[in-house]
Amino acid sequence: MATFGKATFDTVIYASHRPTYPRSLFDFIFRYHERSKDARWDRAVDLGCGTGQATVELIPFKKVTGVDPSEGMVVGARQTLEAQSVSTGQYDFVQSSAENLSFLEDGSVDLVIAAQAGHWFDWSKMWPELGRVLRKGGSAAFWIYSEFRFTRYPALATIINDYAQGTDPLNSIGPYWQQPGRSILENHLVEIPDGNEVVPGQFSDFERVFFTGPHYPDLPSPRSVILRKKMNWDDLLSYLRTWSSLHTFREAHPEDAQHAEGSVEVRFWNALKEGVEKELGGVKVEGKDEVDIEWPLAMMLVKKAA
Repeated sequence: MATFGKATFDTVIYASHRPTYPRSLFDFIFRYHERSKDARWDRAVDLGCGTGQATVELIPFKKVTGVDPSEGMVVGARQTLEAQSVSTGQYDFVQSSAENLSFLEDGSVDLVIAAQAGHWFDWSKMWPELGRVLRKGGSAAFWIYSEFRFTRYPALATIINDYAQGTDPLNSIGPYWQQPGRSILENHLVEIPDGNEVVPGQFSDFERVFFTGPHYPDLPSPRSVILRKKMNWDDLLSYLRTWSSLHTFREAHPEDAQHAEGSVEVRFWNALKEGVEKELGGVKVEGKDEVDIEWPLAMMLVKKAA
């Protein structure tokens, strides 16, 4: 994704304030992988690995490779690894696109994942490449999370959607997302075709799983939300500043920094605080006060035909 590759994009702040994936998510993926009678745990690959947040969770595999097209993200991933209490010899990182894994041999990978990245892939190329590198009976899991929600204040979803998906070019960052990737994410990956529609016969299984709770009732068989985080309001503002569309908005509107009511993300943040204060009957919300945040999450699971 072009914005993350820019030299002006701060990968340190990005890594510090994004939500972290729960252990239960990886356990769910590993149980899926184990459904193959000949499941192996030799090699795993994390595509679009960013700063390596998901890469370092692939502990059961003997060799783990993180892949990202951005040099800055790869550098950040190596720094993330150094900060972990894991054996660094198990991991390596490669700068490459997800659609070109020429450094991997045919049938050499047991598990492929992509966390918050698959909406940027060219799936006409991704499915054939996945079919090439996966071992027979190997697995893949691709997931994204959509707009955050306040666990206790669902009514604030309207304010969030107006800011994140609205069309006002001066008060919404909706027009500044890179497309079509963002729309694919907002639609929970349902636009990505089954792999066998692209490369018939390559895959024996294809499943869609929605950990979206009550937020998107039209999705089939939604499960409970599993991606949650308790944040204080100052940390929430820092999270908002990691959004790629805000980075693009600032490039288009440098004058916004001088807005009398604060920059666009601060105005949004204040609107959220005011919404919570109203829900609380006028109780003042301070920057260090904590609030429960959750993210609806969608996943695609696939197995290579044996």
